[in-house]
Amino acid sequence: MNKLIFVGLGGFVGATMRYATGLFIQQFVDTSRFPYSTLAVNFLGSLMIGFLIGLASVEGLLTVSAQAFLITGMLGAFTTFSTFSYETLNLFQLGKVSPAIMNLSFQVFLGIAAVWAGSAMAQVVNLSSTRL
Repeated sequence: MNKLIFVGLGGFVGATMRYATGLFIQQFVDTSRFPYSTLAVNFLGSLMIGFLIGLASVEGLLTVSAQAFLITGMLGAFTTFSTFSYETLNLFQLGKVSPAIMNLSFQVFLGIAAVWAGSAMAQVVNLSSTRL
């Protein structure tokens, strides 16, 4: 039951962060032409998930409760795969094939690259913390 509470609290934080990030990005770019907010959220979420999973791989660095809050709750609510799927389908249905394919490609490849980069960053942090 304790883990469920941490996931729920993290979900609240992540959903709030996702909404605020979307509003922030909309100030700078026209999101009606391409879903930049979703791309940014998915990239940042993938980067953070990779980093936290990398840290969690070091035994004792992240507790089970911290993992439930940060990874499952917060980042699960922060990233927006369902929104990405809807926006891509919508672009196809509107006949905007190039933006749809571009969105699909960027989301998938940048997401994978961000998870890799986050994991690599965590390894650097882990290596430097073991030397202290």
